[in-house]
Amino acid sequence: MALPAAVPAQDVKGGNAQEKELPATIRAEQMTGRPDREVFLERDVEIIRGPTTINADKATYHIVEDEVEAHGNIRMRRFGDSYTGEDLRLKIEASEGFVLKPTYHLQRNNAQGAAERIDFEGEDRATVYEGSYSTCEGPDPDWYLKSGKLDLDQAREEGVAHRTLVYFKGVPILAAPAMSFPLTDSRKSGALPPTIGTTNRGGLEVTVPYYFNIAPNRDVTLYPKIYARRGLQLGAEGRYLGEDYFGQTRFEYLPSDQQTKTDRYAITSTHTQFLAPGLAWTWNLNSASDDDYPTDFSRTITAAKQRLLLRDTALTYGTALWQASARASNFQVLQDPIVPIVRPYDRLPQVTFHAGKQDVNGFDWDVDSELTRFWHPTLLRGDRFLVNPRIAYPMIQPGYFITPKLSLHSTRYSLDSRTPVPNDNLSRTLPTLSLDSGLVFERDARFFGRDMIQTLEPRLFYVYTPYKDQTAFPNFDTAEADLSFAQLFSENRFVGNDRISDANQVTAAMISRYIEPTGAERMRFALGQRFYFTEQRVTLGGARNESRSDLLLSAYGQLMQGLSVEGNVQYSQTLNSMSRANYGVRWQPAPKRVLNLQYRRARLNNLEQVDVSGQWPIAERWYGVARMNYSLPDSKVAEGLLGMEYKADCWVFRIVGQRTPTATGLTNTALFFQLELSGLTRLGSNPLEALRANIPGYQLVNQP
Repeated sequence: MALPAAVPAQDVKGGNAQEKELPATIRAEQMTGRPDREVFLERDVEIIRGPTTINADKATYHIVEDEVEAHGNIRMRRFGDSYTGEDLRLKIEASEGFVLKPTYHLQRNNAQGAAERIDFEGEDRATVYEGSYSTCEGPDPDWYLKSGKLDLDQAREEGVAHRTLVYFKGVPILAAPAMSFPLTDSRKSGALPPTIGTTNRGGLEVTVPYYFNIAPNRDVTLYPKIYARRGLQLGAEGRYLGEDYFGQTRFEYLPSDQQTKTDRYAITSTHTQFLAPGLAWTWNLNSASDDDYPTDFSRTITAAKQRLLLRDTALTYGTALWQASARASNFQVLQDPIVPIVRPYDRLPQVTFHAGKQDVNGFDWDVDSELTRFWHPTLLRGDRFLVNPRIAYPMIQPGYFITPKLSLHSTRYSLDSRTPVPNDNLSRTLPTLSLDSGLVFERDARFFGRDMIQTLEPRLFYVYTPYKDQTAFPNFDTAEADLSFAQLFSENRFVGNDRISDANQVTAAMISRYIEPTGAERMRFALGQRFYFTEQRVTLGGARNESRSDLLLSAYGQLMQGLSVEGNVQYSQTLNSMSRANYGVRWQPAPKRVLNLQYRRARLNNLEQVDVSGQWPIAERWYGVARMNYSLPDSKVAEGLLGMEYKADCWVFRIVGQRTPTATGLTNTALFFQLELSGLTRLGSNPLEALRANIPGYQLVNQP
């Protein structure tokens, strides 16, 4: 028998009645009572009201109160969640009531459990008494949480357990008087699980972080860390994001290091503030207490290889036509114990101006200007003012382009009179003429049986800059640029503004591409070289009488789905040897399967390395992760990582060892253990950052 109860439908909005305001539908084999007051139901009872469905052996529905009392074999679906139990009392529209001896399943995060009682306190809130919680499926989950009281707040997307034990494989692994966990991937305040690891510099490390989700756009994490060999380090990180500002600051402090008997600290802070339309103020501040900080604490603020810490602040203003900035910056140098590092110049201050516009009656123009005060505690100091206007006339057609360009580089120096120099006022004005040109040919082609478009793109780039003797000029910020395809098509061989290279040269290049109908580039080959018509007299060392630069060759291709290759070669025809080379192969045939092989060589630095990394399933549910950077001249491993991951249905275990160089001749080794309980927490130390940084293409094994 089925009967719609006498609960009238309310107003219809937009043509659809609200789910909770729909009338109740009642079914049972036997039904007695008064349809306008209460109904007694027996055998195969079903009550449906909006998003709530209740099944039971027998029930009483109080229609005026909109309340159900049900007994025996309770089955209820409520807002997508499901419950079973022995007895139930529920005000359907108010979503208030309780169920005894229940089991439950939450649809939103696939969590389940059993309890003595569950109290419903609205649509989004429930309290579980003497119950369990797990995201593992089945009657015998691999991990579960048992608590005296468990508050589930789906509106806040948070669960809070009191008097809690966490079991893994039937063994208790974590106890807490209270702990919170997310019901979704959203952020929440609360104590984060402790992380445990070990390094050769600090010994056993234990971190107990606490996270404050202050607002959707602000949070703070406190992370006290105990080093077995050093003591207690206190750390904090704050992040914020507003309509006209954003930034983050991280600070850590270890008083009275047991090894050095000194206070150790480090801080890094970045901030951007938009003061008005087009006007912004930024800072980037980094500092450490001593030179050994990145070696002793390589897994914290300062990266293991970062030994120049920037302190910089700038005020910038810009429009569509021009931009101006005022900046002050310097570096803290954390000296390498074996190879000294030269401190860069401070800029106190640096004022820059840039303006430009394209397609002004066919012309493109721009101008850069800069005034900088260079300061150094031991080296020559001085001011540098420069102006560099440029004008070009691009002629671009579907099959070719020609771009003549004229620029003028004018520089003036005022050197510190306290420093003995022959002339403390120097100036230089040099024009540069360049002509960039190229052709683009296309033809239909096939590549591995697929239709493609093949291009052939020859390019010539000519530059002329007259010679001026610049040996008396200081060198505040200039170095010779590394040769690359981008640098082949630049007017100046130097990076920085203290040297302007003399030039009477042409760059010749040829590029060919295979392009799919979708526009994706499947293959690319490039060849380029610069030819000098006169001797290169402006250098940072001795004169160079080469007739041509090294030859550059580059190739990239995706040979098939998941397999790509890349190679770059810099070949010296003068020395008849490779100056630089790097080759790489990546094979990624499926998710969570990737192998990388790279070879790098640089003659100048006596560098020759083979780098192998990968992530690969090695048995059912087992994944291996590894990286080895092997130095051929030294016959030793420069960097290394080795680990295993095990993926179960609702948990992941990781063990990873890592070896990282921190200074010349010094290394740091670390060991990570992590147990990730899906939907609850991660216990142990966190190797994920190391895995992503060391293995290109790495993916989480529990990622869909």
